[in-house]
Amino acid sequence: MLSYILKRLLLMIPTLFGVLLLTFIVIQFVPGGPVEQYLAEAKASSGAGGESIYRGGKGVDEKRLAEIKALYGFDKPAPERFWLMIKSYLSFDLGKSFFQHKPVWDLVKEKLPVSISLGLWTFFISYLISIPLGIAKAVRAGSRFDFFTTLIVLIGYAIPGFVLGVALLVVFGGQLQWFPLRGLTSANWDTLSVGAKIADYLWHIVLPVTAMVLGSFAVTTMLTKNAFLEEIRKHYVTTARAKGLSEKQVLYKHIFRNALIPIVTGFPAAFIGAFFTGSLLIETLFSLDGLGLLSYESVIRRDYPVVLGTLYLFTLIGLVTKLISDMMYVWVDPRVKFE
Repeated sequence: MLSYILKRLLLMIPTLFGVLLLTFIVIQFVPGGPVEQYLAEAKASSGAGGESIYRGGKGVDEKRLAEIKALYGFDKPAPERFWLMIKSYLSFDLGKSFFQHKPVWDLVKEKLPVSISLGLWTFFISYLISIPLGIAKAVRAGSRFDFFTTLIVLIGYAIPGFVLGVALLVVFGGQLQWFPLRGLTSANWDTLSVGAKIADYLWHIVLPVTAMVLGSFAVTTMLTKNAFLEEIRKHYVTTARAKGLSEKQVLYKHIFRNALIPIVTGFPAAFIGAFFTGSLLIETLFSLDGLGLLSYESVIRRDYPVVLGTLYLFTLIGLVTKLISDMMYVWVDPRVKFE
């Protein structure tokens, strides 16, 4: 087991390096970088009128252009910039945003609470509903309950989250005005009592979480159902029933542990992902300033330190989480051996 863990840890190094190298190479060929954007803004502002129009038409002089390139680090050749980036990432220095003038770590910490709010609520609600629903569907396989619940979860899975979000905003936020249209808190948040703050937060989170969670039921529900159905058909279940055990004893003492293996092993990835994943469309739709919106804006504005820094951080987290998920197999089922 120890040798397997060491191998996986060593494999993370070339994986991280490859992801960063590929992204860095692609970035070199993408037009509209920070230097080009700065020059375009400078020319636009200098073209406000009169003499400045003439100066703007002549462009920026070479000395100023060299200063701008040095400001963004583009005065160095690409291999040197990549090497310096890798060295800083080894000490978890993710750099500083070109446009927001803040360290990338600070930006991630600022946006993280919004993504945690959305992710954790989505994670807990989907698991707390999907697993019991999947078990009930497996026990009642082929019944009307199974048919109608399958229809409902598949319809929910087929509806894109942002489409549902628009419908929720129009109906419950606009026409009925039961819920607020934007943000996680009200403008008078600081003046509210503790109980009122909790109620206000829950009031704001209902619509975005509903839009995100509806489509997440189907996968976990059907996975739970199929896992339980597979175990129900095995011989040890027939033997347990022949011994006179009740259906509840057979289900929870014999089937439950084995059937939950594929679900439990995916639990770490889903739980950690709840902290760091952001839904761009949902965040934009409900005016929530989270990681999804940060990633989108950094790509659009060519904010390379934010793009590469968050990519490095999330890739590393993803690789470690995948390793933890594999270790969960051994914890749940001791028969599994990694050599």
